[in-house]
Amino acid sequence: MFWLGTLIFLGTYVVIASEKVHKSAAAMGGAMLMLLFVLPGVNHGNQAADISSGDNLPLETVAENQGTVALHLDSFAQNINFDVIFTLAGMMVLVNVLSETGLFQYVAIKSAKIAKGSPINTLLLLVFATAILSAFLDNVTTILLIAPVTLVVAAELEVPPIPFLLCETMASNIGGSATLIGDPPNLIIGSYAGLSFSAFMVNLSPFILVCLFFYMLALWFYYRKRMVVTIEKRARIMAFNEKEAITDKKKLIKGGSIMLLTLLGFLFHGMLHLEPSVVAMTGATCALISCSDNVDHALEKIEWGTLFFFMGLFILVKGAEEAGLMDELGKLLVYMNDWHPLAIILTIMWVGGLCAAIMNNVSFTAAAVIIIGQFIGTHEFFEVRLHEELLWWALALGVCLGGNGSAVGAAANMCTMGIAEKNGHKISFKDFFIYGIPVTIVTLIGASAYITLRFYQL
Repeated sequence: MFWLGTLIFLGTYVVIASEKVHKSAAAMGGAMLMLLFVLPGVNHGNQAADISSGDNLPLETVAENQGTVALHLDSFAQNINFDVIFTLAGMMVLVNVLSETGLFQYVAIKSAKIAKGSPINTLLLLVFATAILSAFLDNVTTILLIAPVTLVVAAELEVPPIPFLLCETMASNIGGSATLIGDPPNLIIGSYAGLSFSAFMVNLSPFILVCLFFYMLALWFYYRKRMVVTIEKRARIMAFNEKEAITDKKKLIKGGSIMLLTLLGFLFHGMLHLEPSVVAMTGATCALISCSDNVDHALEKIEWGTLFFFMGLFILVKGAEEAGLMDELGKLLVYMNDWHPLAIILTIMWVGGLCAAIMNNVSFTAAAVIIIGQFIGTHEFFEVRLHEELLWWALALGVCLGGNGSAVGAAANMCTMGIAEKNGHKISFKDFFIYGIPVTIVTLIGASAYITLRFYQL
């Protein structure tokens, strides 16, 4: 079972990276193999019990928030994080409805005019906005909001949109590292380790702001002579009237209000005891009812390929966990028992970054917190709460920043690729790798310096 599950897991990633098969089809194919040969289900013999009565059924999951136990679910429901799927779907619907009002064209023209028609200044403006928004929204929502604007900006400036999209995606993963709600891995870590929103802000935000500054500085040095437009094009941009881009003011007011309330819902969903998916789908439903003249058209524009890719990815990781691959990786931590505590912390951060790039940071973090939590309980150094927290900060930085390492590393990456492809701008896994690896390595080196400094402060 171990070797079969590992072979399916690694083989699927090889097929995805080769791009010989569409990424969604490859992920779903690997998921089907996991369901057929690795993962238990209602048709695998020992679980063909009477579901309605609950007799002889395993306790699959513990609903910690409600203190209840959820009995056996169907094969898909127990292996896919539908909270993520429906959050993405809901925000896609909201963005699609707003796109019909001309809002994104308005923001694009306004941004270009603020930047005086300069491509590099426009890029830096959008990168900064993406990073800041990603700290207070989840980075997928930010990409769904910024990417349509970016495509319009690039079209107006007549420059390639792919560098813009890739730089913004990296910024969303960097900015999302700063807070509890900015990146899904932080939510998982915060929930497991009992770390608050303010704790993330105090411990991670200062470093992330420094990281963002140097990232933008590097972009300026790299692109300042590569992104050049003629004086005539800049003058044409400055002559545009952004107000003329608004095509339906009434729908914009209603849709914008719903979007604003939805974003507020994301900020306070913990206090309201609501899952992010409930907030997103509530906003999407309100938008479809009050703003959309053609519901079928709005639903057709959802990035279905991205959603199915993530469903396949969740099942793949669950299959690898069922096969024992995660347990084998966890056993490697035993070899670090006699290491210096700082070496342990930095190793976990870098391994987390590497695994996040390979496996997707959300899926990896869900398994990693359990393995690392058990390890903390066996190591006397981490009996001090501040030392334990430092390890969690290192893991958070590793998995969030490591998400830039590959196209599958973070949900925002796949959303960007899906939006770009749908608009005729294909971003290959190789393209993402070339952009992402330098950013990942440099930011992780910076994170290592920050964690080392914090370690000796403690």
